[in-house]
Amino acid sequence: MLQDNPASIWSALGAANDLSSRFLFGAEADRALGDLAEGSALYGHADELRGRSVLIATTSQLTAALALIELDGVARRVVLYPPDMPLGYLSYVIESAGVDAIVSDGRTGELGNRRVGRFIPCNGEIALCSSDRTAQYRTEWILLTSGTTGLPKLVVHTLLSLSGAIDRRSPETGQVVWSTFYDIRRYGGLQIFLRALLTGASLVLSSAKESTADFLARANSHGITHISGTPSHWRRALMSPAAHRIAPEYVRLSGEIADQAILNHLQCVYPQAQIVHAFATTEAGLAFEVNDGVAGFPASVIENTSHVEMKVEDRTLWIRSTRTASRYMGEDAPILKGRDGFVDTGDMIELRDDRYYFVGRRDGVINVGGLKVHPEEVEAVINRHPAVHMSLVQTKKNPVTGALVVADVVLKTSSQPDDHDGRGLQHDILLLCREVLSPHKVPAAINFVPALAVAESGKLMRRNA
Repeated sequence: MLQDNPASIWSALGAANDLSSRFLFGAEADRALGDLAEGSALYGHADELRGRSVLIATTSQLTAALALIELDGVARRVVLYPPDMPLGYLSYVIESAGVDAIVSDGRTGELGNRRVGRFIPCNGEIALCSSDRTAQYRTEWILLTSGTTGLPKLVVHTLLSLSGAIDRRSPETGQVVWSTFYDIRRYGGLQIFLRALLTGASLVLSSAKESTADFLARANSHGITHISGTPSHWRRALMSPAAHRIAPEYVRLSGEIADQAILNHLQCVYPQAQIVHAFATTEAGLAFEVNDGVAGFPASVIENTSHVEMKVEDRTLWIRSTRTASRYMGEDAPILKGRDGFVDTGDMIELRDDRYYFVGRRDGVINVGGLKVHPEEVEAVINRHPAVHMSLVQTKKNPVTGALVVADVVLKTSSQPDDHDGRGLQHDILLLCREVLSPHKVPAAINFVPALAVAESGKLMRRNA
């Protein structure tokens, strides 16, 4: 049994029975957690980082994972710099977080900064040496999210807030092997990283350099039992024949709206698996999970969720709990919580037949002649069509209404339809939309495309035309 409230990741691992059978499986190498008992990925330099604000900037998830295990409870603060974050933001992050040391595999060491006094190499190797990992700090974990000004926002968490929703009981039977399409330096991936470490499991890490097919093949080779990703991750994965190479017991979705089409598709491909979709944001933390196979969530969740308080104001979901971040960090940082402690998620919901459904982001609304359109609501309808694999609804400027709704659609067939078939499919999809949606929400055009761009965060990339 692991500690209920560990002082650090390492103290939780130290309470586990057998680390020798647990691994971090990276794309470039595998590492046994037990090797950290007598070795260090920081080459014995961890003590130099005690009490410091440390930025972790590596190309490899495995390298970042090992550094996190060693520094939690040792460093005063750790800042996770995702590899897709432009290096032009580095100085801003360093100044905002008071960074005085960097752990890197070479990606940032050459840049330098007047306030950073230490650069510690870390390349995923574990060297035989002693390392004092006694936890002296409730380490602040700083996650970076996109900011409205272009600069990233620095969100402050602790191990307690990040792991508050994790049931730390070890599995009673069988060996659990987690995996995730997410990068562990993002909130969604970090949740799975901690879930694996704190529940006695191993973890298969993904890689941006790896194709979806190769990642799924590697995950299968390590016998994954549990796997998570965004709905966009899953839609892309299900387009690959390699999706049938894994046979998970548990499939998890988060980060985007899980519509009925993707839930049904996953249940069809993985009939043996429990399909769960969760709602969480980097700032608000994990609010709840839904495991009944239906999009949205029961209205009773708002009132009856343990450890989390929720309310709906102006159709927007607000959350208050011990899982929420404490604040934003940096000069002129925005206010994260209201005076009552609630976090505005920015996600809009509507109640239909005693069930709430997510309709989209408040800041993503398309204005068509003064009428509002949520792209995700239209996408959910388009995705119901049996020929559609996924879709992206965007706005196109129009001199009369100001904007029109248009949709890019990826079909399940690998080949694009000819003109005749294409017109027929467009007609069918538009007919479906007209049956369900108000006239101003029906797309003015349907464009068939071979693929849709997915950001490193796992979410569809949304751009206005």
